Amino acid sequence: MLDYPALAALSEILRRGSFEGAAAALGVTPSAISQRIKGLEERMGEVLIQRGPPPRGTQKALRLVQHLDQVRLLEQALDPDAPKATLRIAVNADSLATWFPPVMTALPVLYDLVIDDQDHARDWLRQGQVSAAISSDPNPVPGCDVTPLGHMRYHAMATPEFIARHFANGVNATTLGAPAVIFNEKDAAQSRWAQAATGQRVHPTGHMIPSSEGFARAVELGLGWGMIPEAMARPPLAHLNAHLPLDVPLHWHVQRAMRPALAPLSRAIKQRAAAELRP
Repeated sequence: MLDYPALAALSEILRRGSFEGAAAALGVTPSAISQRIKGLEERMGEVLIQRGPPPRGTQKALRLVQHLDQVRLLEQALDPDAPKATLRIAVNADSLATWFPPVMTALPVLYDLVIDDQDHARDWLRQGQVSAAISSDPNPVPGCDVTPLGHMRYHAMATPEFIARHFANGVNATTLGAPAVIFNEKDAAQSRWAQAATGQRVHPTGHMIPSSEGFARAVELGLGWGMIPEAMARPPLAHLNAHLPLDVPLHWHVQRAMRPALAPLSRAIKQRAAAELRP
């Protein structure tokens, strides 16, 4: 039998970044929080928190916190007056910047969003650190269900001035050496589009800007070329090749045990995706 008050202490420590913050949130003393964690670690037979600062949870700790979130969410489904549960899901940044936020009203929960590239969001689900994820991978994680949502369309874009300066001789493997704007080291969109455009393996380099809005703004300011979501493509940006978009498939992965509790959110996601994404 798990010690749920101890799990609550563990959850608050990891979310608030300190034992003192957890104590304040739970209305107890820091000493009481320490005792709860000590007892939980003894019961589990392993260290759960790397003391830091800031304190960090082990893989086992993250799974215990996810279990607590799931229990609270299921309790809330049975009793609407229960305290709000926390729902941790993985979402790619471009979805969060465009079509995803309105669906969050479908469940009366506190969202804890993990932002990661759509090619890697499924890894969080596989590791047991989230209850659901939006991913480009169609293969379900064991114990999970997956629903295709459609395709997010991207366009290779830059300012007209940037295109005139760097692509006067057209788009080819050489000119694509011009500075690019890249979300992070996991972002392969520019490389995938460059290979489709040239038939060659190209590895663009440039500015790392891990923010969808900041990414688009950097391209608008002429810092480089980049892959812009269709919903964010607007003047003064121009296409490097208007006839060659990049369509990225998106899928909704949900832990099977959480499917009933997350049903309203899943419905909202499918409806919104049908309206906003490409088939």
